[in-house]
Amino acid sequence: MAKGILKFNIDKCKGCELCVVVCPKHILMIHEHETNIMGYHPISVSDEMQCIACANCAVMCPDGVISVYTE
Repeated sequence: MAKGILKFNIDKCKGCELCVVVCPKHILMIHEHETNIMGYHPISVSDEMQCIACANCAVMCPDGVISVYTE
């Protein structure tokens, strides 16, 4: 069972990948096919069940795209 729940404000994401780099479980990735309203490829999660709620991604995000909640 997941320890963290990730919520994304996709329309604010610039696809900078800073969150991808700091994720210790390597579950974050840039969505290859989807684009947001700004034309960027936004963040997505490959396996939310692996999230440990470390919140590294939320802290690193310069635009406040990611929120991490614990169960």
